Amino acid sequence: MQLRSDAFHDGAVIPDRYTCDGADLSPPLRWDGAPEETLSFALLCLDPDAPRGTWHHWAAYDIPAEMRELGPGAAQAAARHGFRQAINDFRKHGYGGPCPPRGGGPHHYRFHLLALDVAHLPMAGDSLCQDVEREARRHLLAEARLMGVYER
Repeated sequence: MQLRSDAFHDGAVIPDRYTCDGADLSPPLRWDGAPEETLSFALLCLDPDAPRGTWHHWAAYDIPAEMRELGPGAAQAAARHGFRQAINDFRKHGYGGPCPPRGGGPHHYRFHLLALDVAHLPMAGDSLCQDVEREARRHLLAEARLMGVYER
């Protein structure tokens, strides 16, 4: 399975538009090569370089199995796109873009797409990103990764 973005390549700089210094939109993402038995997807965005440990920027889940992309800003219209979102470490539902401390050097933002063997995760509406990741990994069929860099 492969995960790509039209906004940045693996290992490249994430454009300001998808960060707290811009419009804070979720970036466009597309994927292929999911196992035939995939019933849904979960998407995570993590910053392992955060000063206090891994920062959870996004957990989108119950993404329908037939979907193969999310356009720019899809997080702002999750219900219309047919998926759910957890509470991130900014204490908000949905996507919170890269926003590292100024002068702290580059941070590596890791997007993980998880192909799952269930159509819906049994999550409450106030679930945290960490809870979604834990539950999704119990149903993992395949995983794809994309990493972008950002610093302020």
